[in-house]
Amino acid sequence: MLIGNIGALALRTLFAVAALSIVAHVAAIWTSHSLWRRLSRVAMTVQFVFVAVASAALLFLLITTNLNFSYVVDYTSRGLPLVYRIAAFWGGDAGSLLFWSLVLTLYGMVVALSKHEDSDRMLPIVSLIVTLVTLFYTIVMNVGANPFHRLPHAAAVGNGLNPLLQNPGMTVHPVNVYLGYIGFTIPFAYAIAGLLLNKTDATWLRVTRRWTLVSWLFLGIGIIYGAHWSYEELGWGGYWAWDPVENAALLPWLTATAFLHSSIVQERKGMLKAWNVVLIGLTYFLSLLGTYLVRSGVLWSIHAFANGFLGVYYLVFMAIILVFTVTLMILRWPTLRAERQFEAVVAKESAFMLNNVLFLGATFAILWGTIFPLVSEATTGHQLMVSAPFYNAVNLPLAVCIILLMAIGPFVAWRRSSLTNVIKSIWIPFVLAVVLGLLTTLWLRAMYTTPTILATSGVIAAYFAILTVAFEYVQSVRARMMLTGEGWLTCLIRLINRNRRRFGGYIVHLALAIIALGIVGSGSYHIQKQQVMSVGDTATIGVYQAKFMGMGVSQGPHGETRTMYANLVIARNGQTIGVLRPSATFYENGNSPTTNVALFSRPLRDLYVVMLGTASNNQAIFDLHINPMVQFIWYGGYLFIVGTLVSLWPEKKSAIRRAELGVVVDNLYEDLADLEYDHRMGKVDRVAYARQKAELEQRIALSEQDRQVRRERMERELKEEIGRLGTGSTTGGASS
Repeated sequence: MLIGNIGALALRTLFAVAALSIVAHVAAIWTSHSLWRRLSRVAMTVQFVFVAVASAALLFLLITTNLNFSYVVDYTSRGLPLVYRIAAFWGGDAGSLLFWSLVLTLYGMVVALSKHEDSDRMLPIVSLIVTLVTLFYTIVMNVGANPFHRLPHAAAVGNGLNPLLQNPGMTVHPVNVYLGYIGFTIPFAYAIAGLLLNKTDATWLRVTRRWTLVSWLFLGIGIIYGAHWSYEELGWGGYWAWDPVENAALLPWLTATAFLHSSIVQERKGMLKAWNVVLIGLTYFLSLLGTYLVRSGVLWSIHAFANGFLGVYYLVFMAIILVFTVTLMILRWPTLRAERQFEAVVAKESAFMLNNVLFLGATFAILWGTIFPLVSEATTGHQLMVSAPFYNAVNLPLAVCIILLMAIGPFVAWRRSSLTNVIKSIWIPFVLAVVLGLLTTLWLRAMYTTPTILATSGVIAAYFAILTVAFEYVQSVRARMMLTGEGWLTCLIRLINRNRRRFGGYIVHLALAIIALGIVGSGSYHIQKQQVMSVGDTATIGVYQAKFMGMGVSQGPHGETRTMYANLVIARNGQTIGVLRPSATFYENGNSPTTNVALFSRPLRDLYVVMLGTASNNQAIFDLHINPMVQFIWYGGYLFIVGTLVSLWPEKKSAIRRAELGVVVDNLYEDLADLEYDHRMGKVDRVAYARQKAELEQRIALSEQDRQVRRERMERELKEEIGRLGTGSTTGGASS
């Protein structure tokens, strides 16, 4: 009881701490005094400490199964394994809000203690925004979803965690989704700080790049693990059903992907400023929308907590964020003008712009399909659901275009390229991709079913992206070997080490292309068969034969469950390869029965079997699926993690480069470096290279002259000011 009281007190005190923190942040912003700045940083640490105390208290109650508290009763039981008692922390509404606050205050504390360019002005504003968000969650927890609500009398037994959530993947999936959602608060706060300070250069992008990448990585991991959980646990044969909550996680990931690409253009070229502010604002808003859909219950989903009361709080909070952000963007729109314009249609900058358009097209198509039931209910009084064919018809062509652009993009030069050079660079990997794609399609058609033109295009596009990444690595290594004479392995390691952002990005591209192959294979060539079988019957699906050998029943370790299972002997082309045991579990506490999938997985296909039920005369009903290449999705997911981690790893910048470019990177020197790289990689021909280099060198010379003139003027003005101060001091001393 004492631990619960401590947790409840910590939550109530957090409200006062957050309010006092707001005072400290505003004072630091208003006065710019170092004392208030220190208090602002301390306030972020104090917030985290109180949330950590409350979190530790709730974890203790869950682990010890203290049935005096309603949250513990709702999500744990004495027979529940320890890992799932811990997972219950974020398995329910109130606990997940506390977990959200824990991560948010941790992020806020780390940011507040950091130092970077213009941090004295930016950090108090960032801390203020993070604290306001924390205050919102504090109010919600104290008023609508208190995890320390005590029962009048201790319950005899707990309800236990939802059986569908008792899966190792669910200890990973929700945590990563939360970490992704919450993490986008930081770049959003910096964007708002930049707008409020009229500082719309690339500073906030450089500071928040890793925050954005980490959040994007966590959300991506959450999406992949969620798909894997759905595949293994729900027993419908697939992994993505375009469920509203699934869509809600995908939406901010798409806009964050566009933002990561768009931010590169602003960092290097000073362009797409408005795009970046809009994209990060949209990403944060969609993160809030995803949380709202989970908690409001306005749309049915197997993932939703369905607490309409909390949905009202989120709706009001989202409205405030939207109105404030849009108003601020409008007021600061003149400061978001690009520092330079597009120089050519065929250029890397234009490719990034097209990338943004495609990602936003997919985002708004998914968003419209997700909220359409709400729109239809508001206009007709009936919720009309949007099914998978709509999403597939709109998004799959867009996905193929994005993959094609992902394949072509690395071969397009910065500033100015030519269609001839691009075609010359890509024709070999493209022809190879067409050949490999058609061969793969013919194999899949012979093994499974007739493909569509879109499926064939998807396979070719995925191979094209894979091959262009391979060609980019090979050409980069070859160019370095010619310059340095080093061995290919040494060149490869040093290339990645010195250009982690670029080559880590290529690994991510490779991962997404492999995932795309898995999606096309399992989505377009999937075959299914349902059959009622008696003992001794055999079902044939694809190259597999499943012989039904009979059923049995087993009891759970504490008598809380009964599992009915079937034994199926699996053969391939007449040769026995193993036994599968699909089953269904029934719960004594009245929870709905769950199906337990039986899987026979190989790199190129999965045999997926579900026992749907029983019939008379000891018969059973089976649902059999073959999902070609579905394992590629999970392989690509792991490679996605590796590529993002490579991009995240800090690069070492030489002292020469820092001295040459100064604190703020000189765009002209960057352009010259890009031109040299593009020429060595064959993206710019010799004539265009010579012309562009001469232009850049002339502009650099003029820029250096102007810089020297400004430096001499500043030195002269400084000497004059020092002289005036010295004269004033002498006069004052004489008169005294």
